[in-house]
Amino acid sequence: MKTQGEIEAAICEGVRRFEMEYMGRGPKDIRTHLICDFLVVRLEGVLTAAEQQLARSLPAERGRDLLKQVRTQLVETARPVLEKMVQEITGLKPLSVHHDISTATGEEVVIFTLPGPPAFRDGRKH
Repeated sequence: MKTQGEIEAAICEGVRRFEMEYMGRGPKDIRTHLICDFLVVRLEGVLTAAEQQLARSLPAERGRDLLKQVRTQLVETARPVLEKMVQEITGLKPLSVHHDISTATGEEVVIFTLPGPPAFRDGRKH
């Protein structure tokens, strides 16, 4: 049985691999937080050079909306892959996946709702 930190680290690595394979590049930084039955994944520095250029060259709302639509569609298309990865690590099949990205900061957030908290062992030394 994994510790909470090992679960969080494994999710970070799985999402990093996903970003590399599906988006073409990985984030500059990634953190995962297991909070009861939520897995919150925060990625920083995810926009590609082309996406950054698109956001700058179009009117602000148009560029933002276009990038969000594309990223959301990519995540929805790959949802089975992400759900399988989370299930393999936590032992629980996610109930839902929520996603958003900021074109202003280049930060992306993915939240997995689980049917309950995953089992993990206490990682503290006694």
